[in-house]
Amino acid sequence: MIDKQVKDIAEALSGIANGASVLVGGFGAVGQPNALLDALGDSGLTDLTVIANNAGFEPDIGLGRLIGKGCVRKMICSFPRGSSTFDAAYKAGRIELEVVPQGTLAERIRAGGAGVPAFYTPAAVGTQLAEGRETRVIDGREYLLEYALTADIALVEAWRADRWGNLTYRGSGRNFNPIMAMAGRLTIVQAQHIVPLGAIRPDDVVTQGLFVNRVVHVPGGDPPVSRVATAEGGAK
Repeated sequence: MIDKQVKDIAEALSGIANGASVLVGGFGAVGQPNALLDALGDSGLTDLTVIANNAGFEPDIGLGRLIGKGCVRKMICSFPRGSSTFDAAYKAGRIELEVVPQGTLAERIRAGGAGVPAFYTPAAVGTQLAEGRETRVIDGREYLLEYALTADIALVEAWRADRWGNLTYRGSGRNFNPIMAMAGRLTIVQAQHIVPLGAIRPDDVVTQGLFVNRVVHVPGGDPPVSRVATAEGGAK
């Protein structure tokens, strides 16, 4: 019987080593797997490379906590501003930064999950981000070569999950979590609700269980509406 649920966060994070690369889902402060990040920050791991939309907001929660504990060697993100913890670490030379335009970041991660090694984009052409890097003129327009991003670990927050690892998301929590789930070699999910098999209709599955390795229940939010398909094709 396939059951990807684990009993607690400690089991969910087991096996992560120093120097790992970690994709962190979420859009702004929405949809970030803060329970997993808090525990990872308390783990004592070091030299992590973190790929996320931002560098955290609150110093004691999520990415801010992870950075404040000295776990992160490098951030790859679009919006490092707004995090006092990151600012302090960067000014002190304790953390590296790679800034990637948001659309490019999303496509690099999506490409990694899809097995596409690289692509050309016009974003960042003519800016400091393109200095010393490969470009190509296609149909009279200059494009910058960008390489796909994958990681050892993907930490994802989902609205609903079943024991097979099928996932749904809520609101803007869907913006980065699905592609990061695809691009992690070990994908770990904190789910607000665990529902029975069949409670998530096939058409509503955003991330298939194929991409998920571990699911831990971190309760939160309103109860989900059950939409179990019946033999007559309706829902209940």
